[in-house]
Amino acid sequence: MDVIEQLRAGVATDSAAATQALGRALAPLLPPNAILALHGDLGVGKTTFVQGLAVGCGIAEPVTSPTFNLCRFYRGRGPGARNLGHVDAYRLSGPAQIEALLLEDFLQPPFCLAIEWPENIGPWLPADAWHFDLGIVGEHQHRLRLR
Repeated sequence: MDVIEQLRAGVATDSAAATQALGRALAPLLPPNAILALHGDLGVGKTTFVQGLAVGCGIAEPVTSPTFNLCRFYRGRGPGARNLGHVDAYRLSGPAQIEALLLEDFLQPPFCLAIEWPENIGPWLPADAWHFDLGIVGEHQHRLRLR
């Protein structure tokens, strides 16, 4: 079973490293210019998952939450690399605010755009966005599921 099938069924992880490994394994399987909508409460591993995506996209620099900056962009290097945009829409209140960020000007193909708190900008998301539900299912377990 490949990682996409596993994520559709739902995967429980017991460490940040395991959550990052899922993101790293998924990155090369994503279509060009994929948009990922990461749904879940605070502390469920959204940024941790994006850190793994970054490694899978060929990004060596550290990836941190863009909470106060709203978005960050990273350039992938090497064969099969892609650029990564990471948006935290927690403080946004609608599509007009994300349009004001002019993301299209910064996203150079091939890219992956990961959006935390996508429900705040729902109408802006394209129909082909990949939606992930992240949550805590035990004292030390997190769950990721691709809708």
